[in-house]
Amino acid sequence: MRAPRPSLAAVAITIAGIAALGALFLLVDPLHRAVEAAVRGDAEGVRGEVDSLGFAGPLLIVLLALVHAFVFYPAEIVDAAAGFLYGFLPALALMMTGWVLSGLLCFAIGRSVARPLLDRWLGESRFERVEAAIERGGITLLLALRLIPIVPFSLISYAAGAARVPAWRFAWTTAVGYVPITALAVYLGTRLEDLHLTDPLVLGTAAALLALLLGGHRIARGRRPA
Repeated sequence: MRAPRPSLAAVAITIAGIAALGALFLLVDPLHRAVEAAVRGDAEGVRGEVDSLGFAGPLLIVLLALVHAFVFYPAEIVDAAAGFLYGFLPALALMMTGWVLSGLLCFAIGRSVARPLLDRWLGESRFERVEAAIERGGITLLLALRLIPIVPFSLISYAAGAARVPAWRFAWTTAVGYVPITALAVYLGTRLEDLHLTDPLVLGTAAALLALLLGGHRIARGRRPA
């Protein structure tokens, strides 16, 4: 069954939000410099930009998470920078706030303006099968997809919005499912000054990420319809 088309008001609000975020990106120098550093994988550059703002640094962290809706840089760069600057628990709370907000932004885009594009790119019948997979997989599949490190955060959120997943279900599964990967990256950030490739923490984190990848993939395959 084809999902209903979004209202013009919903499309207009979404486009206005995207435009406002784009204006912030262009007008706030530390923001676009931090995004450029994140795209390069330069954690030190991201930390420098955030630290230079002092008390406004946490706001920059949240804005970086929102920009991830459009610029697919490695999310772990910002997680680690926050961990280095603010410590584990404050940084984890800050990053989860940022990622849930970013996910909701992508969800709103997927629900309002991305569906026609997804129909065109994937084909209407193919995307309807994606919708069926998400619907039948339910909560378990949404959680599993958040556990897989290589699955882009924003793309999952776009697809969930376009597939008309209930907003509350999407929000809480994002908050719960994304905690393990975020916590690992934040904790690594708190230890950046002392890390070496042979450090048990590095090896343990790599093993944990591999376990999340395999576990999430197995759950997702088990919940996907034929």
